[in-house]
Amino acid sequence: MAYKKAEHFDEQVTLGLMENYKGIIKLLGEDPDREGLLKTPERLGKAMQFLTQGYHLDANAVLNSAKFREDVSEMIIVKDIELYSMCEHHMLPFYGKAHVAYIPNGYITGLSKIARVVDIYSRRLQVQERLTTQILDAIRETLQPLGVAVVIEASHLCMMMRGVQKQNSVTTTSAFWGEFEKNETRTEFVKLISSKLH
Repeated sequence: MAYKKAEHFDEQVTLGLMENYKGIIKLLGEDPDREGLLKTPERLGKAMQFLTQGYHLDANAVLNSAKFREDVSEMIIVKDIELYSMCEHHMLPFYGKAHVAYIPNGYITGLSKIARVVDIYSRRLQVQERLTTQILDAIRETLQPLGVAVVIEASHLCMMMRGVQKQNSVTTTSAFWGEFEKNETRTEFVKLISSKLH
């Protein structure tokens, strides 16, 4: 039995993207009808839909799908969440890790849902600064915790492959709300995400 990859894409969107990418390939001086490039517009069209699927997902709904009443008020941290996103200025990837914490106020959510929220906002045309606050806002609005903290460390191909061409630079952004605005709580969070406990 032959292998068939099962992926679902909007056919109209794929066709529109294919047409545009074929034109882009031609404008760049290549032959879109060359054997190696024949399927490239379709692959690109599908890849871009996958990389921007976050526009069709609701972070609040994901968090609510596994929202449980629990009487804990200690810091919960999910760290080293891999993220892959697209810089909206050059449409080149940036990638790195997110560290997310919250202090419950009667409700917790499934740990995997925190990672899913990171994915939902990452899979859009983004800037790292906005991505950081969107993750924080979704958790704050849905769980109404005592505090939320988000730190993202990422490398940007728009700085590595073009422009300034700095290969080893890492951009760090942070957002703190509620209890994490207090120096003591924020310091504990930063210490915990910096340590290697496992």
